[in-house]
Amino acid sequence: MGTLIWLSRSGADSGAVTAALDLPACTPPPPTAGLGASQRTLSQKLTRCMSVSVVTTVISVMTLGIATAVFGVAAWLANVLATSLATGPSYHLNRRWTWGRRDASDPWREMLPFWVLSFAGLALSTVAVGLADSWAAGAHISGPMLTGVLLTAHLSGFGALWVVQFVLLDRLLFASDRTGPAFVPAAMIDGPERRAA
Repeated sequence: MGTLIWLSRSGADSGAVTAALDLPACTPPPPTAGLGASQRTLSQKLTRCMSVSVVTTVISVMTLGIATAVFGVAAWLANVLATSLATGPSYHLNRRWTWGRRDASDPWREMLPFWVLSFAGLALSTVAVGLADSWAAGAHISGPMLTGVLLTAHLSGFGALWVVQFVLLDRLLFASDRTGPAFVPAAMIDGPERRAA
C-alpha cells in the first residue's frame, strides 16, 4: 500500500500534515508472455533450434522412407507428405521452446511465413529428390540403396535453407519485440489543498 499525503497551508506558514490516505501501491505489471527468449544467448537458441531440427528430421525421414519403401508412393509425393507432417511440430517446438513465445500465434506474422519457409525448403528438396530418383533409375539402383539416395537428397534441400531460416525466425518471426507496456500509473490524483478559512 502507498500513502497519499495532504498538506495544509496558511499564508507563509509551513505546511503541516492534515490527512494521510492509504492507496493501493503502484506496482509494475507482470512480464508479458514470451519475453523469456530475450534472456537466451544465441548459442542456446542455436542448440535448441538444431535439437528441434533433429526431431522433425526423424519425422520427415521416417515418413519419406516408409512411404516410398513400404507403400510405393512416388518420391515427390512422399516428400510433400513428409514435409507437411514435420512442419507442424517444428513450428510449435521452435516457437515455444526455442524462442519462448507463450502468447497466441499470429497467423499472418508467424504461421504463414513459417509455412512458406518450410515449403521453400520443400521445393528445393523435391527437386533434389526428383533428380536423385531419376539418376537412381538410370543407374539401376533400387532397394535400400535407393531409399538412402532419396533421403540424402531430401535432407540436402532443407539443409541448404537451415541457416537462412534460423536468421529469419530469430530476427523477424519470433523476435522478442513484443515487450510489455511501460508502467504508467492508471491515474494521477492531485489531492485538493485544504486552505485555511
